[in-house]
Amino acid sequence: MKTLAVIRASLDRVLEAIVVVLMMALSLVVTVGFASRLLDMPLSWTGEVAATGLAWLTYYGGALAASKGAHITCPNIVNMMPPALRVPVIVVAEVFTIAFFVLLAWTGYQVMIILEGSSLVSLPFVSQQLTQSVIPIASVLFIVAELLRFPETLACARGNGFVHEPDLEEEMPQSAETIEDNSAVVRHDATGER
Repeated sequence: MKTLAVIRASLDRVLEAIVVVLMMALSLVVTVGFASRLLDMPLSWTGEVAATGLAWLTYYGGALAASKGAHITCPNIVNMMPPALRVPVIVVAEVFTIAFFVLLAWTGYQVMIILEGSSLVSLPFVSQQLTQSVIPIASVLFIVAELLRFPETLACARGNGFVHEPDLEEEMPQSAETIEDNSAVVRHDATGER
């Protein structure tokens, strides 16, 4: 179990580094593109490179989110189930998730084969295979992240359920009170009473 935690932490660090580098590079490309247009000397490659960078950021960011368990889930629904039902539901959900990313990795690889010899329009020395390599690579990283997180997910399903964000729970009662207070003010203003 300790080994999985070390591998998962290493994967997190690698993915975080990739995401930070991609964000900085994307910011630079967009800034250069904006500045070149502002100076009325547009660079043709910035739009295509920015679109590719955004796709890369999305895929690698998705793998990072999977590693941290940050994708949208329905923990309240799962928590309402008895533990005997939680485990099979979690296992089935995980199987579907991994199957989807296996299919995406395979399809992404097939796309790379089809794109052999193609290059970017604005940068002919950059292969389309390179730009599309993010699909199978990030899909495999997503699968690895899900598998590394699965023991923790399974333990939560077997135990007391999934833990909610404590900050969110603390804000919920305050938010409900604020809504009630605001509703009272609106009712008061609508009746014209002062």
